[in-house]
Amino acid sequence: MEFKNIKAVYFIGAGGIGMSAIARYFIKKGLVVGGYDKTPSELTRRLEKEGMLIHYEENTDEIPHACKKKESCLVIYTPAIPDNHQELQFFRENGFEIQKRAQVLGTLTQAHKGLCVAGTHGKTTTSTMCAHIMHQSHLNCNAFLGGISKNYGTNYILSDSEYVVIEADEFDRSFHWLHPWMSVITSTDPDHLDIYGTKEAYLESFRHYTELIQPGGALIIHRGLEMQENLQHGVRRYDYSLNEGDFHAENIRIGNGEIYFDFISPIENISNVKLGQPIPINIENGIAAMAMAQLNGCTKEELKYGMQTFGGVDRRFDFKIKTDKLVFLSDYAHHPKEIYQSAKSIRELYKDRHITAIFQPHLYTRTRDFYKDFAEALSQLDEVILTEIYPAREEPIEGVTSRLIYDNLGEGVKKEMILKDEVLNYVKTHDFEVLIVLGAGDLDNQVPQITKLLNSKIKS
Repeated sequence: MEFKNIKAVYFIGAGGIGMSAIARYFIKKGLVVGGYDKTPSELTRRLEKEGMLIHYEENTDEIPHACKKKESCLVIYTPAIPDNHQELQFFRENGFEIQKRAQVLGTLTQAHKGLCVAGTHGKTTTSTMCAHIMHQSHLNCNAFLGGISKNYGTNYILSDSEYVVIEADEFDRSFHWLHPWMSVITSTDPDHLDIYGTKEAYLESFRHYTELIQPGGALIIHRGLEMQENLQHGVRRYDYSLNEGDFHAENIRIGNGEIYFDFISPIENISNVKLGQPIPINIENGIAAMAMAQLNGCTKEELKYGMQTFGGVDRRFDFKIKTDKLVFLSDYAHHPKEIYQSAKSIRELYKDRHITAIFQPHLYTRTRDFYKDFAEALSQLDEVILTEIYPAREEPIEGVTSRLIYDNLGEGVKKEMILKDEVLNYVKTHDFEVLIVLGAGDLDNQVPQITKLLNSKIKS
């Protein structure tokens, strides 16, 4: 990636998972990197330690001196930042080069072979899997990921490889800036209807994305999706699923906390693939990741080793406690289909245990559009505790609360509504066999304290 004459980069919304990966790229390049974020977090603290100059007050006086020179400073912002943001207005009024995060990633895919993973859900785990397989292979890769890889403790990999693995985000049509060499599409269940308006517009956005795949490259698409792709001449098409398609699994064995399967491929079948993170949903994610890595030349041995040593992603089916007495994990799932798959996987792993979920819904619009689907997905579990909605970028919508989900939960489900601030006390005063914290909001900030509380219960 080349940005001529750039000596400093300023990020508005520095603490976002996607933004932080790009910030790390520029820090490694030795540029002055500054930024604003609304609130400190573990991620922003780590970025500060790595050399980023971050402040948490909307104030142009706090912008580092090197980031106030329009001839040599690139400004990058996230679509979640409002147009009236004081600092964004300052840079616009003074004629700075301003780009969305996705534009920067688009430049990157022009300079490298972009291996992109798109989809409503599954994209973070699949892209992180693919990055790990590629990075430990003879091919190596760069990577800009939407989650923290447990193998590397970061969401970013830098190397001299010609390949870059990118999580392709459909929010605000960001993935339309990319120029993929190859792409996986995991799913197209409608989401972000506050942006797209209709399911048809959402599916059309994915169709346009497939037009951007470069000739000579490939699309690896989950079988049975509603969308219609539109590929350029010379782009190969493959499909995959759990047990059908060009790439699929056979002879799946789940038991004793381990998962093995045979990888069926038009290039070369691979028997006895062991999942390093043994969760049923990761079989399908693994098939897609292996397919893309294999199409680019990873060997049978590299694919098997990569899958076996994959350590997972923070907040993606992330086990914190795993004992005979108690299991506790957190999961970023925040769309009904993700909740469904998460609940299904945990039910498969713990068939005879009482499973409790604490769910923090994410966004008023998503709750309004999908509350019945959320309720149906959560009703696979024995007990559901709902907190108030995490608003993120949104203002409240009259009549839209967690009660919509609560009132539609199945008859056999034990249920309760509590405030987020009451969660720690709830955990302290109740017993659990399997407990999962679900959602993309800030409830995850309490996971370390919940883990501590539950560990003290086990010992007592």
